[in-house]
Amino acid sequence: MKQGVFKRGRAEDWTSERIAELSAQDIKQLRANAERLNEPDLAALCSGVLKAKARPRAQAGSRQNLEPRTRARKLIARTKAFEARGVWLQDARTSWGGVRKSDGAIVMALWAEAIESAEGGCRYLLWATNRAGARPWSDTPGGRERLEHCKRAIELGRAEGLLVYGRKLEGRLPEDRAAAIHGADAETVLQFEVEERDQEYWAVWGRKPGEPTAVEAAESKVAAVDA
Repeated sequence: MKQGVFKRGRAEDWTSERIAELSAQDIKQLRANAERLNEPDLAALCSGVLKAKARPRAQAGSRQNLEPRTRARKLIARTKAFEARGVWLQDARTSWGGVRKSDGAIVMALWAEAIESAEGGCRYLLWATNRAGARPWSDTPGGRERLEHCKRAIELGRAEGLLVYGRKLEGRLPEDRAAAIHGADAETVLQFEVEERDQEYWAVWGRKPGEPTAVEAAESKVAAVDA
C-alpha cells in the first residue's frame, strides 16, 4: 500500500470491516499514514483491527502448549509403526505388542507420558496384577497378551519399545482406552530390559554401563547373606 492512500477528510470512509480485509503490513502502513495526517480515530481503528487479527494466533499457541509436543515427531498409526518393525499385531484394536517372526524379538508400545525417571535411567510399568480391581485391563485379552510378552522378554533378555502419544482418559489406562491417540513415533525405537518386581513387570533402560539391574542387585545381596 502506497503512502497517501487516503486524503484528509476521507478517513471516515474506513470501517473496521474494510480495514480487516487488508494484510497486517497494509494496516500498519494505513495507521502510519493516519498518524502522519493527524487522523487519530483512524489510527486507533487500525490498532484495534491489528490486535483482533493477532488474538486468534495467540490463543491457538496457548492451546498448543497444553497438548503433547508431537509436531516435532513423525507420528504414524500404531499398527503401521509395528509393521515397520516387522511385527503384525494379533488384534489391531487391543494388542499393544507383538512378536517379530524374523528373530522372535518382543516389540511393545509404551505410552510416552507414562515413562518415569528412576535409578539413573528410565522405567515404564508394563503390567501389574489387578489388585482390588485397580487395573482391570490386566485381566483383558490385551492385558494377558502383554503379560506373556513380558515373560518372554525376560527370557530373551531384551525387548524393543515404540513410543505412543495421545491424551489420557481420566481413570483409565491408555492401553485400555484413551481420550485420543495421536500416533506412534516412527523414528524412535527403545531397547530395554524387562524386570519383574512384586507381581509387576517394568521396562528399564538408560542405566550407565556396568550398573547392575534391580534383579542383579537383589541376587547379589542374597548371595552375600548366604556366604
